[in-house]
Order: sequence, then structure tokens, then C-alpha cells
Amino acid sequence: MSPTLRTLVIASGNLGKIREFESLLGGLPLRITAQPDGLEVEETGQTFAANARLKAVAVANATESWALADDSGLSVDALNGAPGVHSARYAPTDPERISRLLDALKNHDHRRAHFCAALCLAAPGNGVLLEVQGRCDGQITRSPRGEGGFGYDPIFEVEGTARTFAEMSTPEKKAHGHRGRAFTLLEPQLRQLLLKP
Repeated sequence: MSPTLRTLVIASGNLGKIREFESLLGGLPLRITAQPDGLEVEETGQTFAANARLKAVAVANATESWALADDSGLSVDALNGAPGVHSARYAPTDPERISRLLDALKNHDHRRAHFCAALCLAAPGNGVLLEVQGRCDGQITRSPRGEGGFGYDPIFEVEGTARTFAEMSTPEKKAHGHRGRAFTLLEPQLRQLLLKP
């Protein structure tokens, strides 16, 4: 007899993110759904992990199901870690965020940066079940390169590849990316939790 599918609510309204989670979690006995329309969780944390925790716990309690949240962003050494937790709110659109970041770095030769993804799994009433973080190091290019990806992908050159995320195929980005690395840590632990009676 096959195990009963547990519902896992993705703490996001972003359809692209939901699809990414569905493909990453495809091998597990889960029924994946998006968080309910109109459910907004304010991200007041000072770290990616704190924001992921806030979202996962709030959505788990609101839906009475397990909830998985992620918070991720780009931190640039020369800008004291900015945009960091404000990556998505650094400017209104992706092109404006890229333009603002390149402008802030125009007088800097030191262009090291890293992407971080924090994932948090929470259960209703029980709070946090799992927390992991993935990181990808690289540097900010002087101009955008590549047609793929979204966000800061065209200006983030992954360490050791000489290519930006926007120049990589989806499987390559998954292999090198911060979210893919976080999932590699999460998946075996999540599998163990699902086996518990």
C-alpha cells in the first residue's frame, strides 16, 4: 500500500517558485499546494533564516498543514552585505534592481558577492521542523550577460564557471545555485520526517 500523501503548502504566491518546488520535491510522497490567496506574511526578520521561519510558521498555522518557506537574496561584500534581506525590495523591477546595484559598484574593483537561500519547514502548532541554508559564491559583473533566469542572475558570475546564472541551463543553475544546494541538505531530512508514523 502506498503511503498517504501529506499536504505541503509552499509559503509563497509566486507561481514560478511553486513550480520550482514541485520539480525539486517530485520524488517525495507530498501533495504540494500554494498558500491561500490573500494570506500575506510581513517579512520583518533581519536574516534570510528569520524571514523563512516567520513565513513557514504563519502559513502552517493558517492552513493547518506543513508549510515550506524560503527566503533568499544577494549580499555584496563591498556594500556591507547589501541588498541582503532587502534584495527583492531594492528597486521596483528586476532591470531597476540591476541598474541600482551596478551603479552602487561602479567605483569598486572588489566585486565579491554571494547568494543565500534559507529554507524552513514548519508544522501547525509545533513550529519549526527543519531549517537549512544554501550558499553560492561569485562576483558581480560590470554589465548584464545572458538571457535566462530572473532577478540578479544576469550580473552574478558563479565562482569557478566564468558564467552568470543567466548564461546557464536550468539543470546547471540548480547544480550551482543556492536554492539547489539548500534542497540537497533539506531533502534527506524531509524524507526521514515523512517516514515517521
